[in-house]
Amino acid sequence: MGLGVLEDNQLEHVPGTAPLNELGRDVYNVSGVDLTILKHDPTGQIVLVPQPSDSPNDPYNWPRWKKERFTIAFAFSCGAVGAVGPLLSPAFVDLAAEFNITLSTFIQGVQGGVIVAIAFGSLICNALAVKYGKRPVYLITTVGLMVTCFWCAAAKSFSSLVAARVIQGFCMGPLEALIPASIADVWFVHERGYRSAIFNLGVLGGINLAAPITGGIIQASSYKVAFYAMGGAFGLALIMIFFWMPETAYVRTGVVNLVTGSNNVMTELTMTHKIDASHLEKEEKTASGQPTQPPTPPASDEKPHSFAKEMLPYSGYVNHVSFINTMARPFVMLASPAVLWATLLFTTCNSWLVGISITLSQIFSAPPYNFSVTAVGLTNLSSFVASLLGTVMAGPLIDGVVRRMSLRNGGTFEPEFRLPIMVTYLLFTATGFFAWGQASYALDPWEVPVIVGLGFVNFGVQLGTTGIVSYVVDCHREKAGEAFAAMNFIKNLFAFGLTNYLNNWLATQGTRNVFFTIGGITIGVGLFTIPMYIYGKRARSWVYRHGIAGKD
Repeated sequence: MGLGVLEDNQLEHVPGTAPLNELGRDVYNVSGVDLTILKHDPTGQIVLVPQPSDSPNDPYNWPRWKKERFTIAFAFSCGAVGAVGPLLSPAFVDLAAEFNITLSTFIQGVQGGVIVAIAFGSLICNALAVKYGKRPVYLITTVGLMVTCFWCAAAKSFSSLVAARVIQGFCMGPLEALIPASIADVWFVHERGYRSAIFNLGVLGGINLAAPITGGIIQASSYKVAFYAMGGAFGLALIMIFFWMPETAYVRTGVVNLVTGSNNVMTELTMTHKIDASHLEKEEKTASGQPTQPPTPPASDEKPHSFAKEMLPYSGYVNHVSFINTMARPFVMLASPAVLWATLLFTTCNSWLVGISITLSQIFSAPPYNFSVTAVGLTNLSSFVASLLGTVMAGPLIDGVVRRMSLRNGGTFEPEFRLPIMVTYLLFTATGFFAWGQASYALDPWEVPVIVGLGFVNFGVQLGTTGIVSYVVDCHREKAGEAFAAMNFIKNLFAFGLTNYLNNWLATQGTRNVFFTIGGITIGVGLFTIPMYIYGKRARSWVYRHGIAGKD
């Protein structure tokens, strides 16, 4: 049993388990095969998982500057997507009065419509990305986001505003659901924790910075100006995606698959590197008496794609799979215990942020706070600082824990080593909700709910979502897009339900009862991480043996 993770006795090698340094090579040593052919990072200490091909066009082989530029592009774009969702949240009460409708109706239209549209956008756009690649999906939906922002600004009626927001929500789906899969396309296992944290910071940072900025804009001028500004932001995102995010869908051949469930790694190595049978005899010697070494794989003579080819909106990539089957695949992925656990945690922790965004105006516009629209927006600065601190800590913390645990585990990496970070999610998020609830009951100064409540909740959610995203990607790298499409679909349907009853629940039960309940739910679902850690490896074996995620 590796550090509490129960071993599986059904497969010789469970998908997801891989050697992360030299010690872990013993797990893969098959009689007669010298695994020094495995590729390492520049330090020579870490085995690259997955193993890259020899092609310069393989995203794993991109130069570091190109990968970091890719990261900057999706971070900014995710930030814009995060911001446009709760763009109007500081002024919900005032805008409902301006449109002469109830607060609940206004929120269900402009916020609930976005949320449910994201659910279906994630599902449909994932299927399109699987079949035709991610780049055209990113480009088309970013154009859609820019256009709908200008539409919202020009809308003359509430129904027109809602229609624009629904289409906007559909276009938000890919930059929420596909980015984790893009991270897996470009970065190796030991590098993904930090990039996943950057992704989460983009989304959560956008959510938390939107309110402080747009609150002042709306109070000083109008919500229309805020949408025009967001249209400009998506115009910039479109430029960055066009130039800095080439297609990452790549068919990798001639590589050693360290994340396969194959029972015969020797056969795979033999087929991959075309090692002659004479090299597979364990004790075969050369004339000098030294053991023979497998021949070095020939370097690829494939030429790098030209800049013009990389800039094409569509690379010509086609995956010959059924579109309908691809639409259904995300729901099949819910049969994976890892995805089911992640869906439960991902749904609750992200939906709580949606709940906070739709109730901030209701809570802080009323006594004893009586905040203005600008002041309501500024409360989210606490959330942004907490998310930023969470990002600074999450990447190094998760990747550092993984390296240390892998070393203690004989050099072998298990995806379950991503899960200890969930302890911090449980402690900070639950404490934040309990503190906020009690502070509202005791009529404490605003600093308690804003700094302690909002700060702790967002700090915990940032750490938790980074751990969830990293774990799912490590368990199902090839199917990460499908997994996150399912997770986003369910998360957004649940969040849509929140928009229908949370404001009324808060009005009738009070902040203390509502947030104490949410804190209790957070603890309850968080405890499912314990069996996931213990039985995760056996669950991955079960998923592979039953073909749930496909045997790539």
